Amino acid sequence: MMWALVLISLYAAYLGLQVQRTRSAQGDEKKELIKGRYNVRHYQIGSILLALMVMGSIGGMAVTYINNGKLFVGPHLLAGLGMTGLIAASASLSPFMQKGANWARMTHIVLNFSILGLFTWQAITGVQIVQKILTKA
Repeated sequence: MMWALVLISLYAAYLGLQVQRTRSAQGDEKKELIKGRYNVRHYQIGSILLALMVMGSIGGMAVTYINNGKLFVGPHLLAGLGMTGLIAASASLSPFMQKGANWARMTHIVLNFSILGLFTWQAITGVQIVQKILTKA
């Protein structure tokens, strides 16, 4: 699931960059970019990503607890919790961005690229955890 979310995150980043490009374009280029509806697609993919990340965080912790009777507090868990908080904060900026607040746009971009970096690391450490589980089985 994590690798799918990394790919969805990259797609959301692409759409977000296209929204920025549309906002700064002029004339015919802008008209052509508007047809792509990047803003709507970015918002929709971002909403799906938010829901999947929150459910994935809760699900991952639940499965770990059910299987082991405890959570393993380590970098993987802490990064996952941090990412969950960051994506919620990022999504909460939407009303401000819709009203044209540039500070919200910049904060949204910084948070999301931070999440993307953490997400890549999170997926790699997740594979390592799965490998440990499989070698024990």
